[in-house]
Amino acid sequence: MPHTHDVVIVGGGHNALVAAAYLARAGRSVLLLERLPHFGGAAVSETPWEGVQARLSRYSYLVSLLPRRVIDDLGLRIDLRRRRFSSYTPDPADPERGILIDTADAAATAESFARTTGDTAEADRYTAFTGRLTPLAQHLFPGVTEPLARRAAVRDGFADRDLWDAIVERPLGGLLRSSLQSDLVRGIALTDGLIGTFSSADDVSLRQNRCFLYHVIGGGTGDWDVPVGGMGRVSGELERAARAAGADLRASAEVVAVSPDGEVQLAGDSAAVIRGRLVLSGVGPAVLARLLAAGGADGVVAREQPEGAQIKVNMLLRRLPRLRDRTVSPEAAFAGTFHINESLSQLDDAFAVATGGGIPDPLPAEIYCHSLTDPSILGPDLQAEGAQTLTLFGLQVPHRLLSGQDPDAARAALLEAATRSLDSVLAEPIADCVYVGPDGVPCVEAKTTGDLERALGMAGGDIFHGGLSWPWADDEEPLDGPAQRWGVATAHRGVLMCGSGARRGGAVSGIGGHNAAMAALEILD
Repeated sequence: MPHTHDVVIVGGGHNALVAAAYLARAGRSVLLLERLPHFGGAAVSETPWEGVQARLSRYSYLVSLLPRRVIDDLGLRIDLRRRRFSSYTPDPADPERGILIDTADAAATAESFARTTGDTAEADRYTAFTGRLTPLAQHLFPGVTEPLARRAAVRDGFADRDLWDAIVERPLGGLLRSSLQSDLVRGIALTDGLIGTFSSADDVSLRQNRCFLYHVIGGGTGDWDVPVGGMGRVSGELERAARAAGADLRASAEVVAVSPDGEVQLAGDSAAVIRGRLVLSGVGPAVLARLLAAGGADGVVAREQPEGAQIKVNMLLRRLPRLRDRTVSPEAAFAGTFHINESLSQLDDAFAVATGGGIPDPLPAEIYCHSLTDPSILGPDLQAEGAQTLTLFGLQVPHRLLSGQDPDAARAALLEAATRSLDSVLAEPIADCVYVGPDGVPCVEAKTTGDLERALGMAGGDIFHGGLSWPWADDEEPLDGPAQRWGVATAHRGVLMCGSGARRGGAVSGIGGHNAAMAALEILD
């Protein structure tokens, strides 16, 4: 049968929108199909509470890996704002003291390290550790929007071979212990390896290493920025760019089958025939495998069973809570990443408890306040009242903990654990600060991995659509065609990955969408 479009894109997340915009700008006919009534996937802004003008980044919430190339190529009008305070970490053993990393005041940062750890040299060690990562970020990040380079070439082009081996060859825990002396400071570094990733410091699978690498290379600096207007602003701009270029974007269009030769079937409309010369998949590999099997592909097996490992809690507060540490203002502590019970030993203990089927206690978590950096997400009345948002991201809670559980009961148990952990480092219960909506309901919502699976079709609630890969090709890996060279290949020549499941995918980056578009243009020419 003749094709109806050059490219049909399944899924309407931010990566799919990037691909649609690039392809349409190149003059290709593009049809994008999204199951939900809106676009953006997990990169959206929503108002969770009836009658409350707080527009939150409901799922993904910070930006680091979005390349300037994508922003400039597509003419995106977005403002990514840098946070002055990198992080605040109260000492779990004595929350009356904590480490505040202030990027504008090195002396104050050093003093907080010394006061909390009792070691006047630990601040210098931490500065040296993070400084050592900068050349690696500068070396790797420019290549994420280029065809895959071979591992040996990437390695040989980087001068610090010891650092390479410590991150690429051996579990991350060794590097953290040799670079830093404090269990608390080691934990600050380790958290970058555990966002949405169930692992430990010494896991031989190196899952934590790959997650850590992606968290420290963004933009060539590793900085994580706040999208002004919320994450929906980013997806909204991508949608605008795709439509302006001529892409056909259809919401409330659920794909139920994809054939290897490009035929796409929609739910409830068996008469409509959609066939692309190429199909780009913005859904995860596990979901794509199901669609291909429904489309008649033989022997389709997902490469792995995805598993997320987080709980996200969104809150609106009447005011910021008081801290036990009176040397730090709440406005400084909550403006960056606020680490809760995240020393290295606590993170590893939590991994062991969750491996055994239990909810960690205390639950490691980190929080930040979007509205301190960007008050525009709150309505004028809330701003005048001094209200603030608070986002909590809990670690080491793998999807398997929800297996066989009532979803509401499991969510309540995880929310209770997260609240208890947060309260342990505050001078007052967080419940005393929560804003109450006009309906009398506290403005708190929790999103488990199960909720992500149900709401977003994200298998296992895995925010990366599966395990992250190294941002290069193995030395013996075939790179015979555009799809393989760009890291977007599937087992079928006419079907490409364009979402977080692509090589170098994960997080709000647009990299998967960009690279799939580049491969598609080569194939279609």
